[in-house]
Amino acid sequence: MDPTTITLHPRFHVGPVDPRIFGGFLEHMGRAVYEGVYDPGSAHADEHGCRADVLDALRRLDLSVVRYPGGNFVSGYHWRDGVGPVEQRPTVRELAWQSIEPNTFGTEEFLALCARMGWEPMLAVNLGTGSPEEARDWVEYCNSPAGTRDADLRVANGHREPHGVRLWCLGNEMDGPWQLGHVPAGQYAVRAQQAAKMMKDVDRAIETVVCGSSGVWMPTFGAWDREVLTYLGEDADYISLHRYVDNHADDTADFLAVGASVDRQIEQIDAVCRAVQAERSDGGRRHAKRALLCFDEWNVWYKNLDMDGAGTFAPHLIEEIYDLEDALVVAGFLNSFVRHADVVKIANLAQLVNVIAPLVTRGDELLVQTIFHPFAMMSSRRDGVSLRTGVEGPTYEARTNGTVAYLDASAILGADRLHVFAVNRSLAETAPVHVELLGRSLTGVADAELLTGPDPKAVNTFEAPGVVAPVRIDDRVRVRDGVASLELPPLSFVALSLALTTS
Repeated sequence: MDPTTITLHPRFHVGPVDPRIFGGFLEHMGRAVYEGVYDPGSAHADEHGCRADVLDALRRLDLSVVRYPGGNFVSGYHWRDGVGPVEQRPTVRELAWQSIEPNTFGTEEFLALCARMGWEPMLAVNLGTGSPEEARDWVEYCNSPAGTRDADLRVANGHREPHGVRLWCLGNEMDGPWQLGHVPAGQYAVRAQQAAKMMKDVDRAIETVVCGSSGVWMPTFGAWDREVLTYLGEDADYISLHRYVDNHADDTADFLAVGASVDRQIEQIDAVCRAVQAERSDGGRRHAKRALLCFDEWNVWYKNLDMDGAGTFAPHLIEEIYDLEDALVVAGFLNSFVRHADVVKIANLAQLVNVIAPLVTRGDELLVQTIFHPFAMMSSRRDGVSLRTGVEGPTYEARTNGTVAYLDASAILGADRLHVFAVNRSLAETAPVHVELLGRSLTGVADAELLTGPDPKAVNTFEAPGVVAPVRIDDRVRVRDGVASLELPPLSFVALSLALTTS
């Protein structure tokens, strides 16, 4: 393959990389909570009933924010069922996933887990079967000082000090007919505005994420977002985007190019946000606030579509097995978020354990899946500002995703490091890569990791857990005359941290 050159300049900023784009999602679905993060019967259970082996692995992802408790689950969830003495909490039939929910893990257990793990909590309120007032009450329970009904309920449950939950999602996928309480955009907008108004009246410091359209394939895409944002105005701090991608066609080249479609989705919804801002501004005299983007569900998902729990507890639902090509697509998602750091401020990989997840449990065993690695490789190099990437090199025509470069790249400029991330989408050819930072010289390699495998369908298993895993390649990156060079194998992802001259 002809060489690809990545040209960067330290003054050509996209925007600061918000650490919250390296977030996760924990939903009461399948075995994500029970037999996932929470399993008191496991040999690995800690004093809180959580699996220490799972939490140790999640620490390697360095998650910044975690969304909870759903997802579709939240539209039938009433938060009061999950607080107070565990033995007094009701066991209910959960309708989104047709499962049995004992409510032994709820608000306090989740927030305590966040505190131990250093995660910022992100709570989603029930605007399906719940009411705006119920949402308001949950904010009071979590964030208000003692002296009122729901704050005193928190105190009675053993937590005198407020939790200070800042991020709140106003429902989930409310444009979807599958959603409990689904309504048209106008009705949802009224419900969401009522909730946001009361929630912010309780705590002015919170930020709200309004439901956007559920995906690019939805007939509501764009139009729903515009109508909802226009109505909510200043009450919407972020709008949610969701995206699950697949390779049903078994076309690896096209699948690896799906990042181009993710870029378009971001840019299209940001265009809606800008248009609504312009319409709400007053001839230049009043500058209306622009909603930013929260990509609060994203992943590869298509192999396991079993979503019916058949009335059982902790059923095995959508437990996807991930391969090398899936891992490269996950890297591509993260590249898209970094390239749009000016507008994408929060993103949540769905989900964390067992359910379309980077980790899988089997009894007391734990497996790290392929998609775990690109997330960890980028999350550990996330501090800094996103730079505009000039990529010059070979391209190809993807069947549904158009013309794309073989090399998909992003870059973050830190205080004394340049972090470069690149996927070689070629199925067969090695990509010679050169990285140049104009105005500053690269002086050496701080560290470099490469992720690849024997073929695009290679997977990690409990019996062979290291088939797809990163390796250090510091000695394979050359820095000469201020330019870094390396050979990137086919179907691979690299994360480089390069030392710089002082500015």
